[in-house]
Amino acid sequence: MQSTSSVVAESVTRNGFDWFRARCNALLASERFRRWAAAFPLTRPIAQRRARQLFDLCAGFVYSQILYACVRLNLFETLAEGPLSAVALSQRLDLPMDASLRLFNAAVSLRLLALTRDGRFCLGALGAPMVGNDAIKVMIEHHAMLYADLRDPVALLREGPRDSALGAYWAYARSSGDADLQAAQVADYSVLMSASQPLVAEEILAAYPLRQHRCLLDVGGGEAKFLSAVAVRAPHLRLMLFDLPAVAERARHRLAALGLSARSEVHGGSFHVDALPAGADIISLVRVIHDHDDAAALALLRSVKRALPRNGVVLIAEPMSATRGAEPIGDAYFGFYLWAMGSGQPRTPAQLRTLLEAAGFEQTRLIATRMPLQTRVMIATTK
Repeated sequence: MQSTSSVVAESVTRNGFDWFRARCNALLASERFRRWAAAFPLTRPIAQRRARQLFDLCAGFVYSQILYACVRLNLFETLAEGPLSAVALSQRLDLPMDASLRLFNAAVSLRLLALTRDGRFCLGALGAPMVGNDAIKVMIEHHAMLYADLRDPVALLREGPRDSALGAYWAYARSSGDADLQAAQVADYSVLMSASQPLVAEEILAAYPLRQHRCLLDVGGGEAKFLSAVAVRAPHLRLMLFDLPAVAERARHRLAALGLSARSEVHGGSFHVDALPAGADIISLVRVIHDHDDAAALALLRSVKRALPRNGVVLIAEPMSATRGAEPIGDAYFGFYLWAMGSGQPRTPAQLRTLLEAAGFEQTRLIATRMPLQTRVMIATTK
């Protein structure tokens, strides 16, 4: 228990910081101070940087649409073959010359493209990683639905996502009878998840080796992309997958095509109503918990605990709120994405730990990943 003196000291520190922040905000709100800061040599760089950051927030949608246009036009793959002049590149893209220059110059300013010394266009520092990166390209194209849902963000916040494009796309998010979803209703999102899964799988497997386990059950495993990666990295491991029946059928075909039928089991059902199959000593939830509100997430974790033996492990992998250096990804991007979707919320590691403990798990541990903005990993064990 904290001593009275430490509580008082903490309160004084907090109140002092709040007072200082209030004073800073009052200054920043003053037009006179802003003019002075922009003119004074020592504060000018800070004023310019803050102005640029605020403008980037205003212009963010335009930037994202420029990236979208580059992806739609296959611009990065075209330039992967080598630099091209503006004329040659516009012909390859079948765009008018004036429109091409508008796009190319915009892409250069965003570091998607760059100019060679002889004035040709080539891949930039942010465009080069796009080559062959199907996961990012699929997500960029998918964002058209998110932007449609956010066209009136105030209405979305006040009225909720009643008829959102994302809610219709992720059909299970609002369906109480999700086990009855048909193949056509799960096909699109299953393909999207499969395209983006390899990057996440690599992060998870690099962070948490599976050598000590004998059987893994991947709940919400989609088309078995994660299990496919696990099969290569842990050839001794038995594989199990649980997902909605229509999705599970797609996973079954994929595992068979990879020659993994003999070492895998696929189970169809809804974890909202069906018990998870027993037999695994580790159960993975890859980008599953943040798709669900607290009550559903807690019910799922309790179901996971019932399916695990003593000293069994649950592994949660997803982007998390309050990730240092990636705060906007958790609370801004996923916060609004999941709101538009109509289910789920980004959670901090502390909030996930609270859910795990409420479900009866212990020894929760956050494991470092190489790209925490993409996914973080938390494990916990059964008593």
